[in-house]
Parts: sequence; structure tokens; C-alpha cells
Amino acid sequence: MRLKNFSLTYGIQIFKAFSDESRVRIIHLLFQKQELSISDLEGILGFTQTKTSRHITYLRNAGLVNYRKHDQWVFYSIKEEVSAIVSDIFRFLNKDNSLLEDLKTYDVMDSNRELALNKVEAKIYRP
Repeated sequence: MRLKNFSLTYGIQIFKAFSDESRVRIIHLLFQKQELSISDLEGILGFTQTKTSRHITYLRNAGLVNYRKHDQWVFYSIKEEVSAIVSDIFRFLNKDNSLLEDLKTYDVMDSNRELALNKVEAKIYRP
């Protein structure tokens, strides 16, 4: 479901969410990578758990972010109904250096995670 119209109050919440660099970086990562946990965001952005959680809570309260629980993990994503407006905003920020660096950091962390998983699987299947 996409938003076709929204109230001035909701629009203000969206724009306030985009008024902080930390929140913009979080929204960008969630938009690009679909779903991340607090620990993923901490590692990529170099934020403390407290700072990351505070900004995620703000984004949830602003109506931009969904969450789902899986065991002890909580994963966050951009709400489908606001993805179009988020996409439009990031179309203008697509060459921002700090946002591009965040994506590079994600890629390194993701490849390291795969390496770690491969090592664990190798130990499990080693005769």
C-alpha cells in the first residue's frame, strides 16, 4: 500500500525525521538494504546502542519504520506506504559521500559475515 495523500501533521513528522543526519543515514541504510537490526546499524554507523535505539524509536514514532521480531533479534525496515516518498528524497541524495560510505561499510560487514558463516559451516562439516 502506498500513500497517495497525507496530512500536514504526518508530512511534518516525515520531514522532521529527515532533519537529523543520523536518522537520514539510518533511513538510507534501511531503504537500500531492506532490513537491518540495531547491531547492524551500530556497526555500520559507529553509533552506540543507545543512540541507535533512540533514533530508531523516533523513526518508528514518526511512522517511517516497521519492525519484526525473530527470536531475540528485532529487525527494522521502511514502511511500504512511505517507501515512495523516501525513494524520491534519496533520488536527490544519491551521490552523498557519507551515505555511500555507509553502504561500503555494510558491504564489508556483510562479506565478513559470510566468511564467518563459511568458517563455522566448515568446522561443523569437517570430519
